[in-house]
Amino acid sequence: MAFKTTSLNHSISDDGRRELTIKEFKRWLMRFDTDKDGRISKSELRQIVKATGGWFSGLKGSAGIKSADKNGNGYVDECEIENLIQFAQKELGVRIIPY
Repeated sequence: MAFKTTSLNHSISDDGRRELTIKEFKRWLMRFDTDKDGRISKSELRQIVKATGGWFSGLKGSAGIKSADKNGNGYVDECEIENLIQFAQKELGVRIIPY
């Protein structure tokens, strides 16, 4: 699945995945932070899945929170972003590059 948004300049890898730097990925995520609390909730993650063209956004949103939310508070915050990066690479068809 590729991002449907074209607001960021992305490169496409050989396998067809969008490549984003960690900084670009974080900036893109925060566009979905509708309550502007600096965290991603399950409903916000559901919107992210939908925006990438993903199916079963409710299930994937729940799975994403479960896999990324290590402290169990129901949100993915800055200290858990690496977990969300892993989820995005596996479930959303993106490749996150360090620079």
